[in-house]
Amino acid sequence: MSLKLLSLTCSSLVLGVGLAVADGPTAETSTLEARIAELERSNAELSDMLTTLLETQSNEVVRVEPSHVEAAGSARDTIMEQSRLVGVNSAYTYDVLDHAENVTTKQLLQLKAMQAGSLSNRLTFGGQLTAIADYQRSNREDKFGYLMRNPTSANQIGKDVSEVVVHSANWQTTARLTEDLTAYVELLYNPEQNFGSGTITSIGRNQTQIRRGYLLWGNLDKSPLYAAVGKMDVPFGLNDTVSPFTNSTVWHSFAGLAYGAKLGYFNNGLHVQAMAVQGGAQFRAANVPVNDTNVPSRINNFAIDANYMSAIGDASSLMVGASYEAGSAYCQDYPIFHFNPCTDNNPAYSIYTKGVFDKLTVIAEYAQTLDEWPGTQVPDPSNPLSVFEAAKTKSWGVGSRYALRDDLDASFEFSTFIAGPNDAPWERQNQWVAGLSYDLVDHVNLFGEVTHVDGFAPLNFLTGGNFPDGTTWSDRDATTDLILLGIQAAF
Repeated sequence: MSLKLLSLTCSSLVLGVGLAVADGPTAETSTLEARIAELERSNAELSDMLTTLLETQSNEVVRVEPSHVEAAGSARDTIMEQSRLVGVNSAYTYDVLDHAENVTTKQLLQLKAMQAGSLSNRLTFGGQLTAIADYQRSNREDKFGYLMRNPTSANQIGKDVSEVVVHSANWQTTARLTEDLTAYVELLYNPEQNFGSGTITSIGRNQTQIRRGYLLWGNLDKSPLYAAVGKMDVPFGLNDTVSPFTNSTVWHSFAGLAYGAKLGYFNNGLHVQAMAVQGGAQFRAANVPVNDTNVPSRINNFAIDANYMSAIGDASSLMVGASYEAGSAYCQDYPIFHFNPCTDNNPAYSIYTKGVFDKLTVIAEYAQTLDEWPGTQVPDPSNPLSVFEAAKTKSWGVGSRYALRDDLDASFEFSTFIAGPNDAPWERQNQWVAGLSYDLVDHVNLFGEVTHVDGFAPLNFLTGGNFPDGTTWSDRDATTDLILLGIQAAF
């Protein structure tokens, strides 16, 4: 703008001089011409200075040092890294917190999720809540054999009970520390199945616990091996169910939870897990005595599981597996009480299969201790119940699920727990479950179940010892019928 104004001024002066010269030369005209010449020279110098200045500024704007490029790239990467710091994956959360499937293979499930890119965030948070409404009826006062709620008279009175409750709530945090190292922590609130004293509204049964927590090393893109250390499920049996909510009796009988270290291998359909388990009475279904006590002060228990899955066409597969555990829960003497010390360990084994045939899923499992459970024999000869001999503990189940639609499944399952000989009050507890399951989305499931239970065989004081007259509260002829509606939702 200044350059143009200066040029315009000079042009005006030149025009004025031209007019003056036309009238004739004078001394004033000569002086004016000299001044104009000086202005034109100054104008030229100013024009050159402005041009140089503009070119310099243009070059400075366009020119970027390599160090600046690297800094900008680093800043961009930092921003992108921060944007991936925290995230949610509701489908993953639903699967990892699901109590019904992949019970003993959660670490493999997580490694597969990482391989699929589902856990790209440094921290993945998520929660799950299961709410139910049910009605139960028993043919015996205060005896309800349905095990998704602790079967004690502190919770169920009379022959008819009903409830609308939060059955459980979970929270999971999955932290990708490196490409190969992952930390996992799971919180659980479960007043219905909590071992605390009192009713489901008692403070002792309304606590939140770290249900599982471990460090997981593994990357399936690099190696078929993985390892975990912490509090986790014991690799014993299948322990899955085809029912939408109710765990099988096999799960209630043999599914273990313990401190320990696990080593796994997964490749070409073969999955092998071995776990060194802390001794003493663990959280669930694992007990090896330490100097005849239940103090978990020695790693003297272990479990190993191996299964192989073969694909059959594009939509079908068949998996078979077997497990061994050095110390099951069935080792206590009379009177039986959960977590009590044992005098010796009682090993157990399991065999199982799972077949997926397009829309039909079928499972079958059998588990048994190698030795008799000492506490299943009443030691008092004067007690009429002493005629029943000690028995090996067994549990088995079969079930099937059919996909009526992509989002709607129907299922039926039978499972049983066998703890004594024929006609013993604690002989067995059978469970039939018919279920219907509807996926509202991949992380919200609506379900309904109808359940029938034959027998009442609670683990604590199974064969007696809690009543002064020496009787037992187990009852092979007790029955429980249940209708239940619920929702399981992850977020």
